[in-house]
Amino acid sequence: MHLSTRPAFTQGKPRLKPPFPADIGLFGCPTTVTNVETVAVSPTICRRGGDWFASFGRDRNRGTKLFNISGHVNNPCTVEEEMSIPLRDLIDRHAGGVIGGWDNLLAVIPGGSSTPLIPRDVCSNVLMDFDSLMEAKTALGTAAVIVMNRSADIVRCIYRLSQFYEHESCGQCTPCREGCRWLAQVMRRFAQGKAAKTEIDMLWEISKQMEGHTICALADGAAWPVQGLVRHFRPELEARFAKVGLDLAGETRKRTMGVH
Repeated sequence: MHLSTRPAFTQGKPRLKPPFPADIGLFGCPTTVTNVETVAVSPTICRRGGDWFASFGRDRNRGTKLFNISGHVNNPCTVEEEMSIPLRDLIDRHAGGVIGGWDNLLAVIPGGSSTPLIPRDVCSNVLMDFDSLMEAKTALGTAAVIVMNRSADIVRCIYRLSQFYEHESCGQCTPCREGCRWLAQVMRRFAQGKAAKTEIDMLWEISKQMEGHTICALADGAAWPVQGLVRHFRPELEARFAKVGLDLAGETRKRTMGVH
């Protein structure tokens, strides 16, 4: 929606629909907003036919997809592959595998920064298509695969995403404007080791208040990475503030004893 409003010198904010851009779009005229990837593959489908394109993938997940693979891999790349390719095969075949080997994998964000991460045990068997990733409680999204090995601080990684969405929120919808700010603030406390134990559940509750309650999907994109972190890496959050608590207690004892 931003693309169809900004050239008209209006604020780049989403609006309620209907009316849809196909009825009233740029300059009040019917406007078609098309994904570049769709435009790029259309001539080939026209030449070779729909049956050829549908021969890739599996039922309900047909065709090819551009996968962008980045992060802790030996050969970051963008590659066109068939839908439903196993995630592990995609990384090993085209990106040279995970740095340090598959056993060194920590987690993968399979569909761009707005999709929930999945841990290594899920990554080993998941297929890169809509249905398989939905079953894994994540999504294909933009198919931008972000690989994180065990050298990554998973809490700081998600905190960085929360910062991004806080900055990118246009502020029009209250759940997004306030929710993004709260998520970033709480995630900052976890990243700095200053969070309370009750704030894990607070993260989950805030994200659920944001999800599905705004005009556009930016609030969902801010909520889902945090949900993935809480769902799969709650022990990481708990260990962090538990460790900090011990460190603080030790520091208190030192000061009481006059040790500096």
